Amino acid sequence: MISVKGIRRKMNRHPHNQARHGERKGEGSLPRLIAWEVTRTCNLSCIHCRAASIDKPYPNEFTTKECKSLLDEVVAFASPIIILTGGEPLLRPDIFEIASYGTEKGLRMVMATNGLLIDEGTCRRMKESSIQRVSISLDGARARTHDEFRQVEGAFAGALQGIDFLKKANIEFQINTTITRENLHELPDIQGLAVELGAAAHHIFLLVPTGRAKNFKEQEVAAEDYERTLHWFYDQSAQVDLHLKATCAPHYYRILRQRAKEDGQQVTVKTHGMDAVTRGCLGGTAFMFISHTGQVQPCGYLEVDCGNVRESPVGEIWRNSEVFKHLRDFDTYKGKCGVCEYRKVCGGCRARAFEASGDYLQEEPLCTYLPRAACS
Repeated sequence: MISVKGIRRKMNRHPHNQARHGERKGEGSLPRLIAWEVTRTCNLSCIHCRAASIDKPYPNEFTTKECKSLLDEVVAFASPIIILTGGEPLLRPDIFEIASYGTEKGLRMVMATNGLLIDEGTCRRMKESSIQRVSISLDGARARTHDEFRQVEGAFAGALQGIDFLKKANIEFQINTTITRENLHELPDIQGLAVELGAAAHHIFLLVPTGRAKNFKEQEVAAEDYERTLHWFYDQSAQVDLHLKATCAPHYYRILRQRAKEDGQQVTVKTHGMDAVTRGCLGGTAFMFISHTGQVQPCGYLEVDCGNVRESPVGEIWRNSEVFKHLRDFDTYKGKCGVCEYRKVCGGCRARAFEASGDYLQEEPLCTYLPRAACS
């Protein structure tokens, strides 16, 4: 995922964005973020890829016309940020036509890319289509670690070169890092590199064993290390000059409140943009994922079919999907999560629960916290 800092001020001038982004007056909870897998084709073959993408054509992907129709449906019921992701979105020849159309409709368009295909011409077209932030993944502070993740020699150098082009074009970017046992010790150096490169934000993702990552499960961070890492991440927020966000790590939003209380501070809740600090798992409550063939899921890691936008309007799926309804009803959560006093701000990783138990409402398997209700 990527985040957009300072976009609200720019976009509020657009007539389609008079209401708060992600909501329409009187409609309650609506998606604040939509991650759209515009293609599954990718020029890399990363060992932790949720989609197990490779460099080949994937059948039944959306035509340009279908892409525009989907964006029309989105603006008919909400005003979310659209994350153009993949695969590698820059492999779609019409990607900037899609981005421009979304911008014309008043949507905030951002892009998640591995950076290898970014050059001067790409940056020019990003600016012309008003791509407002680009995320690039760095899973190591040095070439060896990152290239082993990406399974392509030179991937690290290519990502850094892409970042250099973005900087020269004055396009805001952020660094995403998937954390595993293999690179956990490099996290401080990766964050230092993000600062050195001039990133606007650093988002960490705790490995979710889906897709190709199912064969990488032994690299999942242990629960105790998970907790320590998130406490370290909290400490960094006062030490580095960039926005920090933990994604697929909902425990952080419990820790955020615990530590703020210990420090005698209040949690500042930001509800706009992808830098928003609201709650942990957003799947089905403020976030949705649309696959390259139109399947809707709560997120890219929770492979539960909620409907298909080729068969039903996306707004109808958001409102009526039984999966989404369950995810919004925290009283349906089970195990520790069901009785936890932090369930409304954390929620546990529903994808990790599903992979561990086959039930997305079960308790988060990598949580060390014992709720007060479980102690009584």
